[in-house]
Amino acid sequence: MNFKKRNFLITNSIVIVFVLLLSLFLNYYLTSFFGLNQNTFLFITITVLFFGLVLYLLLSKSIFEPLFKSDENLQKTVKETLHELNIPISTINLNTQMLEKKISDEKTLKRLNRIKKASDDLLKLYENMEYQIKKEIDKIDIVEFSLKNIINDSLEKFADIKRDIKIEVNLENDILLKSDINGFEKTIDNLLSNALKYNLEKEGIVKITLEETYLTFYNTGKEIDTKNLFIVFDKYFQENNSSDGFGLGLSMVKEFCDKNLITIKIEPSKQGNKFILNLKNIVSQK
Repeated sequence: MNFKKRNFLITNSIVIVFVLLLSLFLNYYLTSFFGLNQNTFLFITITVLFFGLVLYLLLSKSIFEPLFKSDENLQKTVKETLHELNIPISTINLNTQMLEKKISDEKTLKRLNRIKKASDDLLKLYENMEYQIKKEIDKIDIVEFSLKNIINDSLEKFADIKRDIKIEVNLENDILLKSDINGFEKTIDNLLSNALKYNLEKEGIVKITLEETYLTFYNTGKEIDTKNLFIVFDKYFQENNSSDGFGLGLSMVKEFCDKNLITIKIEPSKQGNKFILNLKNIVSQK
């Protein structure tokens, strides 16, 4: 437990005990003065509760206001720092793109690609941190958007890294959704990334289909072990420890689905794995 949280719990406990003691004293005084009977019980109870609530609010406001103020300052600093981080990342990307046009040496190009990949990884980390902080300290806007547009945007992001994997999309009947669009985008990105990452090295297939409100991501590849079905969404879990990443993608998917009442299930088979999302609770009613 960190220092600030410990101090908050101790201070809050002291305030509660102090308010409780004064409320008991007031209860004793009113009972002695008016007597405790059927006519006075409700009056005394309401008076004591009102007194305790008002006293607690007055004391807690003066005590906790500096604590909340420091949190606001910290949030402001983090948001400003994240914003500033975007500037050097953008500068690196712009200069690597310019250098790529002028350099023909294969070894130098490989080094440049490593720099570009590292920059892209930093950008992803920045976007994830920005979203997580906004989710915690700001109100997340609920907007209406097209499922097909989100899927197409995600496909564009992974166009350069899908290797020889064939991606088949069947979204003829597009639907409008109403939810946290940033969170939904990251959910789709993580599911597509997972489907590509754990696919066959050659001639793999990813299928994205929509039937009524059921969105399915299917990928050929190694079947998920039955014993891991209950922990596959846990943070830091990786069925293959040699894979890149931190094992956070599917846990983020599950967190978003749970928060937005989206049921998600996995159907493993010897040919591959299906991740099925039921979007009925976020389908726009228009």
